[in-house]
This record gives sequence, C-alpha cells and structure tokens, in this order.
Amino acid sequence: MVELKVRDLIKALGLEVLSGEEELGRKLKVADINRPGLVLAGFLQHFDHQRIQVLGTTEFAYLGTLPAEEAWQRWNVLLSLYFPCLIITRGIEIEPTWLEAAREKRIPLLRTPQPTTSFISRLTDFLEERLAPSATIHGVLVDVHGVGVLITGESGIGKSETALELVKRGHRLVADDAVEVIKIGERLSGRAPEVVRHLLEIRGLGILDIRTLFGAGAVRIEQTIHMAIRLEEWQEGKYYDRLGLDEEKVKLLGNEIPGITIPVRPGRNIASIIEVAAMNFRLKLLGHNAALELTRRLAALSLHEGE
Repeated sequence: MVELKVRDLIKALGLEVLSGEEELGRKLKVADINRPGLVLAGFLQHFDHQRIQVLGTTEFAYLGTLPAEEAWQRWNVLLSLYFPCLIITRGIEIEPTWLEAAREKRIPLLRTPQPTTSFISRLTDFLEERLAPSATIHGVLVDVHGVGVLITGESGIGKSETALELVKRGHRLVADDAVEVIKIGERLSGRAPEVVRHLLEIRGLGILDIRTLFGAGAVRIEQTIHMAIRLEEWQEGKYYDRLGLDEEKVKLLGNEIPGITIPVRPGRNIASIIEVAAMNFRLKLLGHNAALELTRRLAALSLHEGE
C-alpha cells in the first residue's frame, strides 16, 4: 500500500490550500470521510480522528443559525480536534477571523469549488484506490473475451509467448512479467507498473512494444482479474483434471478466484486452451457447466440401464 499524505490530495483533486501548509505531510490511513455536523452541535463522542473532515453548505447554514459567539466557539472546538485535514466545498468563503484561527492551530484547511456530494464521491474513490491493499505478482495479465486472466508459472515456461499469441488472436495485453494487483472492495484489479506498461519480453527477440506493433486496441491499462491459470511442466503420473469437476481456487489478497493448472508439453496450444478456458468461464457465469451436464447424462444413462 502506497503511503498517502494530505499534500497528495491537492494536485489530484484540484484543491486550494487556505492554511496549514506546514502540516500537509499528515498521513491518510482510512478512506472513510466525515461531515462533522454532530461535532458542531456539541456531540464529540465516537469522533474518528483518522478521517478527513468535509464542511459544506449544510454545516455553514447551521452555524449561521447560532449566535455569533456560540458559532465561534463551535468552530474552535472543531479546530481543537486532531484530524488529517478539513475541506470546504462549493468555494465557500471563510470569515477572516475563522481562517486565522485555523492558521494559528496549523490545521490543513483546503477548499474546492465542487458541490459537497459529488466531491465526497470523487474523494472516496480516490482514497479507496490509493489506500487499497496491493501486491506485485510475477506473471502475465491478459484480457480474453472480457475475462481478466492472470497467467503464472515458473520462469521460462512460456507465459509471455502465450500472451503474444493471444494478442495476435485479437485479445489484449494488460501486464507482462510484473502485475500490480489491487483489492478494491471485493474486486481484484490488475495493471502493469507504468515503466513497463504495454511492453512484452520475448526471449530471443527482446522487448516488444505491443501498442506500437498491434495498435491501441491490443492493450489496456487495467483489468479486473476473474481467473488465474498456472502453467507447469507436464509431469508423468501426476493427476490432472480431465472433466473439469475439480474447482480449484487461488487466493489473492484474501479474495478467492477460480484457478486452473495447465500442464505444458510439446504439441499443446496453450493460447487456444486459455482462450477456451475464458469462454468456458463466461458460460459458467450464465449457468452452463459442461462437466456437470456430462455427469448428469451419465447418471441418467446408468439409471436407465439399471431398469
């Protein structure tokens, strides 16, 4: 997880700094956001000091209903609490004395012209992505018929060559060699480190720029990971699932996704197998499972013969 600080919000979200320039290094640890209406009303229990505080039209309208001295006191109570930063929405102007109080307390006070609801939605999305659990996986990620397939296996097993063949068949490369996996809610998303984005390494040829060779339609920046396929050298005597009844699972960042182990040996077209595996995955989502259908037919046949 990349360390995120208040200063990272300024450029990303186009915020104006009103005070607290020396405190912009405060760390952001949670994606939750708070509108401190209860604090302004005098209720301080359960205040989460790790959350960004956002003030909009509603909060300032409430303060406007209070006598000037009481509103000033409520403002100072809020400023006395520790939190990463305070963001004012809709470009609301702050009373000079109130702004000076924030400066004296070194509160990172930021402002945006955006409406409160839309800004909170944008801020939440930004925080959830940047604070999401992540890991870098050695493998290849491709988009096959809209299915994100993570291909793993020992070095030299043919992952990149398989990805190249899939690209030639019209599918899209997301990442080669290093896949940055990010957990966003219950979804796993993968992408390539920016420095090697759209590049593919083929032993004997070197580095290939897939976007330049095959066009922009042959690559994509990010893709949800739906299934994992592990390539391994064919081992004589080892059991390999022939019907597809064994449902293998792969755990990534605490999430489980369907997994398949494909043995590699001369004569097997791995790209074709992965292509069909992705199509079969989509069929299963639609409720059709060929292995279960065969099992049902065999059971019905046995029952018929026994009569």
